Amino acid sequence: MNFQKIKPTPLRLALSDLVQTKELEPGRAWPLVLTPAQPHLDLAVWAKERVEFLEQSLNQAGALLFRGFGVTTAERFQQVIGAITPQLLAYKERSTPRTSVSGEIYTATEYPADQPIPLHNENSYAHEFPRKLWFCCLQPAEQGGETLLADSREVFRRISQDTKARFIEKGVMYVRNYGAGIDLDWPTVFQTTSRAVVEDYCRRAVIEFEWRQGDHLRTRQVRPATITHPVTDEDVWFNQAHLFHVSSLEKTLREDLLTTMAEEDLTRNAYYGDGSAIAEDTLEELRRVYWQCAVSFPWQPGDVLLVDNLLIAHGRMPYKGPRKILVAMADKHAPPRFQSGVAVANDTGQM
Repeated sequence: MNFQKIKPTPLRLALSDLVQTKELEPGRAWPLVLTPAQPHLDLAVWAKERVEFLEQSLNQAGALLFRGFGVTTAERFQQVIGAITPQLLAYKERSTPRTSVSGEIYTATEYPADQPIPLHNENSYAHEFPRKLWFCCLQPAEQGGETLLADSREVFRRISQDTKARFIEKGVMYVRNYGAGIDLDWPTVFQTTSRAVVEDYCRRAVIEFEWRQGDHLRTRQVRPATITHPVTDEDVWFNQAHLFHVSSLEKTLREDLLTTMAEEDLTRNAYYGDGSAIAEDTLEELRRVYWQCAVSFPWQPGDVLLVDNLLIAHGRMPYKGPRKILVAMADKHAPPRFQSGVAVANDTGQM
């Protein structure tokens, strides 16, 4: 026998031999939970060979929870991300404070621990946004701190037809004032100290802008309230009207702000795309539907969560004790410019 002619055959184990899939809750298809069937399985190595399977699973479930793989450092998290979505996005047009941990890997929103973060789709107020979001739990909170998830397709289905029709026709106008000392200032939001760079960004992003006294900036942008998923062709609710609107603030804080400044000077607010007011009962309907669709789970150390940002909204419950969740964004998506009965910006972008 001529052993020199015998070539080694690569050993490819079946998916079920290495990783098992299950439901997080009986009868709920998402998030799909993946756990190792073999000890010490390297998630990054496995995932690199299963990208197509993971993409298909994400399109169906909307969220994948990798549990038990021991991803307990930012370096290992970055390796997992690189196996599936190597090109990460910078956090542009910021609306919440974050700290860069390593390149385009950030801390989760640095928001007061005793307050919840409402369900929302990341950067849905922007002209382009990530299709995929990554989360990694390095340290769960001592109490609370669950991440909330909601299916944006189900949110769309449950909103009343009248409310849906108004938002679809008009879109959402987001108004922001930077520099009041309460919210983020414009150099933080746009990651530059150059007015010219900000103006160029605003023109390209179809954002009206106005420089005001004291180095303050006001912007206004109109975006769609719903979009169609580019792969699944499903309609999803995709905006932050309920989060930007002044009614999202605690009542006492809201009243205090409105006694000291005009509504147009609030750090952020939301209107219909034509500039008309959104009724508070309409916003309460949106918040109620989000909570009806909400699913939460307690983090475990080493958990990695991959979310389709268009299909799944996310939020956070209040918590106590240290909590360290890392976040990364990938796969930029820029839908066609929203068209309504109003001009959202002139040629210069200035108001």
